[in-house]
Amino acid sequence: MAMAAVLNRVLRSPSSPSSSAIASRFLSSLSSSPTNSDPRRFSASKGEESKDRGVQWVFLGCPGVGKGTYASRLSNLLGVPHIATGDLVREELTSSGPLAQQLKDIVNQGKLVSDEIIINLLSKRLENGEAKGESGFILDGFPRTIRQAVILEGTTDIDLVINLKLREDVLLEKCLGRRICSQCGGNFNVASINAKEENGKPAMSMAPLLPPAHCTSKLITRADDTEEVVKERLRIYNDMSQPVEDFYRGRGKLLEFDLPGGIPESWPKLLEVLNLDEYHEDEKKSAVA
Repeated sequence: MAMAAVLNRVLRSPSSPSSSAIASRFLSSLSSSPTNSDPRRFSASKGEESKDRGVQWVFLGCPGVGKGTYASRLSNLLGVPHIATGDLVREELTSSGPLAQQLKDIVNQGKLVSDEIIINLLSKRLENGEAKGESGFILDGFPRTIRQAVILEGTTDIDLVINLKLREDVLLEKCLGRRICSQCGGNFNVASINAKEENGKPAMSMAPLLPPAHCTSKLITRADDTEEVVKERLRIYNDMSQPVEDFYRGRGKLLEFDLPGGIPESWPKLLEVLNLDEYHEDEKKSAVA
């Protein structure tokens, strides 16, 4: 059965498992889960994925860490769709559908959207993709709760979960520097980050991601990118992320990646840990050509 159909069936089921039941089941399963598996065994470059589909990867990480940036790049390299639940929510917000106002109130307060809403939006996106013949995916922003993780695990075989990590002071600065072009929808960042070494954390620099000239006068700030809301989103994420990380760590699927800096520093290192080095070599050859 297609993944979208299974998600829909779970969503509509009156006996859909409660968070407490899922948590209990999860804790009891950890003792019997594999813990020594190397997530890099799922590297697409080694031809180890199913021949019948593309990779099925998940990106975890705090809001603003760069999940969308790296997921999108890998999506282009590997030829699978990048599905960001944040984008699905924002698309719904611009619609005249019944969910729009409810979502607006949730997002503007920095709260997490409910499992039911997210699964509903995701199942619709997957149905549309299946109709177009899409194979595989890179999920960004889902799952965020242990309930979502268990439901996803029960509907499809996730190959690899990449957990992006970045020091919190840099995360806050990044979020406050985000801008969107109101015309083309492009994402940019005006923050020029130079974080000093602190409490054992290495110094870090990130150059701004500035827009082209035709977008400069059209930049807007997302309504939820205020310091108060961003801090609340980070607090909520940190409270809820540990069980999800443990869930995938216990199954040998979690790859933790500490971002060493901006895209120029982090991208080649990420490709290296994913055993996708040849893609970086191809990029360098293309740049020279």
